[in-house]
Amino acid sequence: MTAETQIKETVDANDVVLFMKGTKTMPQCGFSSRVAGVLNFMGVEYTDVNVLADDGIRQGIKDFSDWPTIPQLYVKGEFIGGCDIVTEMTLSGELDQLFDDKGVGYNKEAADQIREHNG
Repeated sequence: MTAETQIKETVDANDVVLFMKGTKTMPQCGFSSRVAGVLNFMGVEYTDVNVLADDGIRQGIKDFSDWPTIPQLYVKGEFIGGCDIVTEMTLSGELDQLFDDKGVGYNKEAADQIREHNG
């Protein structure tokens, strides 16, 4: 199976996927840690893919999305963005709206707390 096929199957089979350096319980870079931290705090169920465990996936995800950096967040098959975009969307409330529109469960109070503490 090619990296592209593996990535596509993972994105298609899971509502929320974070391609990251490390895992959701042990991120290996600050940017991955920030996005995983937001998702974890908001109680979002998501699949984490450690790109450090497979060089094919590490390069393949960049080619798949045509986005040069990691982490990369996908929601219901749609590429959302990396750390800066997810951070901006969280603080503006756009991430909540996206989750609402896509039927993804999350803790609204936790999302509000993030904005309160970072506003």
